[in-house]
Amino acid sequence: MRAEPLSDPAVAGAIEEMTFRTHDGTELFYRKWPAQSGQAKGAIVLLHRGHEHGGRVAHLVEELGLHDFAFYAWDARGHGRSPGVRGFSPSFAASVHDLDSFVQHISVVDGFAVSDMAVVAQSVGAVLAATWVHDYAPPIRALVLASPAFSVKLYVPFAREGIWLWQKLKGQFFVNSYVKAKFLTHDPARIASFESDPLITRPIASNVLLDLYETADRVVADARSIIVPTQLLISGSDWVVRHGPQHRFYENLAHPLKERHVLKGFFHDTLGEKDRGIAVAHVRRFIADRFAAEPATLDVTNADETGFTRDEQDRLSSPHDLLSVKGLYWAFYRTSIRVSALFSKGLETGVKTGFDSGSTLDYVYENQPRGLGPGGRLIDRQFLDAIGWRGIRQRKLHLEELTRIALARLREAGRPTHMLDIAAGHGRYVLDAIDKSAIKPDSVRLQDYSPINVEAGSRLIAERGLKDTASFHQADAFDGDKLAATIPSPDMAIVSGLYELFPDNGLIERSLGGLARAMKPGSLLLYTNQPWHPQLEMIARALTSHRGGEAWVMRRRTQAEMDQLVAAAGFRKIEQRIDQWGIFTVSIAERL
Repeated sequence: MRAEPLSDPAVAGAIEEMTFRTHDGTELFYRKWPAQSGQAKGAIVLLHRGHEHGGRVAHLVEELGLHDFAFYAWDARGHGRSPGVRGFSPSFAASVHDLDSFVQHISVVDGFAVSDMAVVAQSVGAVLAATWVHDYAPPIRALVLASPAFSVKLYVPFAREGIWLWQKLKGQFFVNSYVKAKFLTHDPARIASFESDPLITRPIASNVLLDLYETADRVVADARSIIVPTQLLISGSDWVVRHGPQHRFYENLAHPLKERHVLKGFFHDTLGEKDRGIAVAHVRRFIADRFAAEPATLDVTNADETGFTRDEQDRLSSPHDLLSVKGLYWAFYRTSIRVSALFSKGLETGVKTGFDSGSTLDYVYENQPRGLGPGGRLIDRQFLDAIGWRGIRQRKLHLEELTRIALARLREAGRPTHMLDIAAGHGRYVLDAIDKSAIKPDSVRLQDYSPINVEAGSRLIAERGLKDTASFHQADAFDGDKLAATIPSPDMAIVSGLYELFPDNGLIERSLGGLARAMKPGSLLLYTNQPWHPQLEMIARALTSHRGGEAWVMRRRTQAEMDQLVAAAGFRKIEQRIDQWGIFTVSIAERL
């Protein structure tokens, strides 16, 4: 990531106009205001509304009166002076990743720790910010959300369903905003500037609009995963978005340092309203208070005992009465899976070895439907296209990408590249990642507890002619002492799809502790997590695990919980990927 001045700061006054390179190489435009006091206490990132750009929030730099802070405001992809088709992004998740790249850029270029940053965001920008904090778990000092667009009022009956259907039939298209400036604010100057601004973007791509709804539903329902101090500003007379999801989001927030302010008579442009001084004063005080105190980190490493995901796991572990409607429904569902397993190879593998087994995952990675005749292959195709398995395959792609990045990082540092995977299953994803990397590791040690996986993985190593550099061993991934004694000391360790299967944090701490003792400072850890899943109940009620055919009941870990466990073991997270559905993450952490 690099900064490229687009104009002379001396000419532009206090504003510096720059670009940064985001995760896919796109250069996005942003404005920067250095701290007026010279020595910045922290950084404040401003995120604009949908259809707008960073210039529309520039007034807040002066109005907030926080002169000891540096300010940053981007033009989101497809908006303002940033490139791309107007109103388009590959997905809402891609825009959230853009935001993560932007914060990393600020941290690297200007030296601000993420814990010394606050985010102030409006409307669609507020949904981006809330999703980023939920999915990436950055330990920012404060989050301010003004009228987040968790549910946009489209006014036309069944408009959301119609957009979804039309996109299915015709492909992506664009929807033009119906909102007039007079319904955004009572401020005549803001109305006039909106109507005359050539950088206002009226259209929004249908895929982005649908993603916005789906992502907002997920984040509102799972807001207990957000553990940063949060202030919510709600416009009392908002014509654009609904209030209900905003209140549910606030009520679900986990951090005790949270505020909600309902601003009577305010239209949607909360921080651009005629009487915005009221809202701005709330923001100024909240940010100043958060920076006047030490970072208010909420420890969630005991979530396996007292957290809401433990409650969720306990509910899913409790069977329904067999004669109840739900009991009968899930009994029929389980029976249908066993009958379908007579025809579908994937379902047969899951029933025999467990749907969380290395054998099933290897089958999912191959993604080739097999079964008895065309009907069996059709059932198998439906099985392989389940959203969880699509997420697994995307996780594999992210593992391959971050493996290449990690190997390159180690090589640039002049370090050896001894790899260790402590629970590799069949090892296909690791070997595929090595095949696709221009930099090959000095050695590869794959391990797994299951003899079936060790045997299958050893065959894969032989088939690929890697016996000289790769080996497969039977070992317990939770034996910290044996992990600590690994020879050679791993410069890069991988833990993929393992910790998600075990709810007990004590096991995870033991495993991470062993890895930390084995790895030297500067070594890299790649780890996965499952912070959310849309089919948790179906999995718990209908699928079996590799542990003796018992029900596959998962306790998901929020990203904050997983990252805190990794940090407690002596690692610092430096990069993350997440799929577009928010199910699986892959992260790189450095041994400190």
